[in-house]
Amino acid sequence: MKKVPIGVLVSGSGSNLQSLIDRIEEGSLDARIRIVISNNPDAFALKRCEKHGIPAAVIRHADYPDRESFDRKMAEVLHAHDVDLVVMAGFMRILSSWFLREFPLRIMNIHPALLPAFPGLHVQRQAILHGAKFSGCTVHFADEGVDTGPIIIQAVVPVLDSDTEETLAARILKEEHRIYPQAIQLYAEGRLRVTGRRVSVPDNPTPGAAAIHNPPLTGF
Repeated sequence: MKKVPIGVLVSGSGSNLQSLIDRIEEGSLDARIRIVISNNPDAFALKRCEKHGIPAAVIRHADYPDRESFDRKMAEVLHAHDVDLVVMAGFMRILSSWFLREFPLRIMNIHPALLPAFPGLHVQRQAILHGAKFSGCTVHFADEGVDTGPIIIQAVVPVLDSDTEETLAARILKEEHRIYPQAIQLYAEGRLRVTGRRVSVPDNPTPGAAAIHNPPLTGF
């Protein structure tokens, strides 16, 4: 299968970038990382690129007068590397409308909550404070809202009574590392169908219909 050329946008440690690198190197993800772009010159993700021989570029947003001019520079670099799919992996910048139009339905993001619940920041704290019984993570196409684009795939984890922000985040992160490569693989195979806000995979197995409960049911 032809490998889809991707560009990855990062700002921090790059653990989701690492999960993509690992899946590509083991042969389970049909993608090639053409370029990694960071707005943070100190991002640990850049060291991951260096270790694996992946091209990387630093584009500091502070060097540009506004969001769109920064995004135009990013797009210039992405186009120069013939990127088809843009993958946001802990990229802490809101994309401009111009950039979204430049890559329509070709920008993915991952969010550590079950959208549309808890968009934005500090989502594990929000889930715990609201007494949510389940949380999880979501891969979605980016649009002009904050974490509002069409949902591609989600994973669910229970929120335990003993959870802190850190323990909940750690369990969710494990699922992020599983579903992000899956979403990109579905894209690479041309199997995603977008109709309005709905993203479907027509030939995918139907998930089990059994409900899950937290706390577990006891005799009902």
